[in-house]
Amino acid sequence: MAEPHMTVATTRSELSEAYLLTGDRARAVVMTMGGLHAGHAELMTLARNAVGRQGHVTVTIFVNPLQFGANEDLANYPRTLDSDLSMCAERSVDLVFTPTREVMYPDGDPLITVDPGELGRRFEGADRPVHFGGVLTVVAKLLQLTNPNVAVFGEKDYQQLTLVRRMVADLDFDVEVLGGATVRSADGLALSSRNEYLNADARAAALAIPQSIAASQLAAKNGADAKEIEAAALGVLDASAGVSPVYAVVTNTQMGPAPKSGEGRLIVTAIVGGTRLLDNARIDIVGRDS
Repeated sequence: MAEPHMTVATTRSELSEAYLLTGDRARAVVMTMGGLHAGHAELMTLARNAVGRQGHVTVTIFVNPLQFGANEDLANYPRTLDSDLSMCAERSVDLVFTPTREVMYPDGDPLITVDPGELGRRFEGADRPVHFGGVLTVVAKLLQLTNPNVAVFGEKDYQQLTLVRRMVADLDFDVEVLGGATVRSADGLALSSRNEYLNADARAAALAIPQSIAASQLAAKNGADAKEIEAAALGVLDASAGVSPVYAVVTNTQMGPAPKSGEGRLIVTAIVGGTRLLDNARIDIVGRDS
């Protein structure tokens, strides 16, 4: 459970009271849905480093219903509050905010939400049309409630990170958004709370995802263009038993059209054992004329 020095707030008034004691200390927030793992721990460390030992770090734990569509895993999403609080205490978090749905949405589901725009309707948004509107709406609310100087998000959900940065810029939120590098298991699989859904066979099959990224990076190094890089990723996924690729797409760093050369991003999503797994990595496109 939580150490005595770490405050756990469940209501808005408790959150406000806790912040009254922080004075003018720099604040960082790490927003999560719980089911915390080593990747989240690294985001907490990044948040602490951003504000220093004298700063204040908040972690929010809230399984946000607005970002789950019909037939998604809202009811089954991992809820491990005791171990989550222990991890936060171990990483010297100052405050954990664990609101209920009624605390976050006291008047019921909001009538006014954040529109994620064209990017929010592509890639993950194409199959999950309510997802990013729900994500950006709760992020906007939590930014208002926690009023941080720095907000930290993981790069594993690269489309989410990109959209949060764009929302912050477009709507003039006074906060710096930091991206934390994807944390992987020793075998290369990106850490995710949803990995808990995988049985042993599915967990082994899921290794095709980091293998597809490695194949794409090799193709890029050898001069492949964006379409050939995507084909290299899909070739690995298509050949892997138990893996159903959804997409493998090369974009620029802002998730726009792929560059002809220079830094890009490979975005990969596949269904493994009934679980939707996301991954991405930097791609350096050399081009055959370089």
